[in-house]
Amino acid sequence: MSGFILEGSTKTPEIRFNGDEGILEISGRSIPEISSEFYQPIIDWVKAYGQSPKEETKVVARFEYFNTSSSKSILDIFKALEDIHKSGKSKVSIDWIYTEDDESMEEAGEEYRILLSVPFNIKCEADNS
Repeated sequence: MSGFILEGSTKTPEIRFNGDEGILEISGRSIPEISSEFYQPIIDWVKAYGQSPKEETKVVARFEYFNTSSSKSILDIFKALEDIHKSGKSKVSIDWIYTEDDESMEEAGEEYRILLSVPFNIKCEADNS
């Protein structure tokens, strides 16, 4: 399966999904005008990937910030990945990475972990800025 790549901007995250390797990365800020329009092609790609996924799928989410409407769309991506995991076609794991001192992103990761039944690891990274 081919990949799905979107360059990040000041309002949208960078998306690097490599279907051939089973590595899905999303990072940056997410404050698009209409988050459902931005995220729908990504959700569609994840669902298509789920038809014939790699044996293991590793997801790395590294958000700087996201707005409320983006949080729902991010959950929709995670739910699509959870469906793949539950199908038994792929062992999906999600790494939620936040920078130290970013309590809001740490708490967001905790909330997603509660809502999902897929291995969900929350990891703190040093802030190198």
